[in-house]
Amino acid sequence: MAQKKQNKVMRKSLTFVFLFFGIAFCITRSATGSPKPEKSVLFMWWNVENLFDPSNDPATDDDDFTPEGSMNWTEKKLLLKQMRLRHTLSAIQAHPDYRKYPDIVAFAEVENERVFKGTLSPLNGIKYKSIYYESSDSRGIDVALAYNPQTLRPIASKAYTVPMEGRPTRKIIVAGFSAASHPFHVILNHWPSRSFDTEWTERKRISAATVTRHILDSLRIGNHAADIIVMGDFNDEPENRSIKKFLGSTDDAAKVKANGRELLYNCWSGYDGIGSFSFHNKWQHIDQILLSSGMLDSNGLYARNNAFRCFFFSKMLDDSGKRAYATYEKRKYKGGFSDHLPLLLKAGIAE
Repeated sequence: MAQKKQNKVMRKSLTFVFLFFGIAFCITRSATGSPKPEKSVLFMWWNVENLFDPSNDPATDDDDFTPEGSMNWTEKKLLLKQMRLRHTLSAIQAHPDYRKYPDIVAFAEVENERVFKGTLSPLNGIKYKSIYYESSDSRGIDVALAYNPQTLRPIASKAYTVPMEGRPTRKIIVAGFSAASHPFHVILNHWPSRSFDTEWTERKRISAATVTRHILDSLRIGNHAADIIVMGDFNDEPENRSIKKFLGSTDDAAKVKANGRELLYNCWSGYDGIGSFSFHNKWQHIDQILLSSGMLDSNGLYARNNAFRCFFFSKMLDDSGKRAYATYEKRKYKGGFSDHLPLLLKAGIAE
């Protein structure tokens, strides 16, 4: 009898303990709530290597990228390329560091808005809207911009022509958005290539840098801490004159914070991964994301450490692992993604 009574008392005591901690756990969860998902804006830049449709456009020099042209470009090859580009976007959405599609998608080397929209529209779970300006580039390739209307509100956009002797180049695009009531701007670039001779073509890239710098100065009038993200294929490295001297790039964040009217922080600073483009089996950093001083504070949009990444998975590299798996290599069809790798920037949003 004494043993039964003792067991009964023990059961009551254990029941009380479990009830106490159960109630305490419920109160704690009720007070704190579930962990809030981190608010962020995910930016993507990618030179997608000749995203052409196979139709001949008599207004541009796109004859190579037709079924009868030297590249033998067909609808089937276009569909495979578009599928690969979407696969990359889906891989970003599935990645544990992101868990979403980019809020901003910027592509270089796009022939027209139709092929751009046709690439993005089949994605599941997102309906991008595009901002598109036709450039005067003789090949008809443009810089294309898309955004997620569920997370961003567009404010304004404009395309700037780069004054150029001879063949015209791509326009520089600036677009303003608001994320959770915080305004920011993106400036998109695809500067003239290094074809034939790097030094001889440098003046063309300096001309483009001067235009981008003018846009930056205009945006920073009255607010030197404005949130500005400059992205592009600059066809120059971070240490080259067009980037360092004329655009104001530096790898020193402290200098950018101290001199926000003049300098931009280059996101390749301190990055220990591979570059975005390979030349003679050496990784280069001609695709870049640069940030204004406003992106380095804790207000509005901001970039934490490790916010930047050159994104890839193994199938986006060729068998050597020293180059991106390109669509064409030395004008021979390979069927890959692109000869460039994409860049990502995950920017936080202040509460």
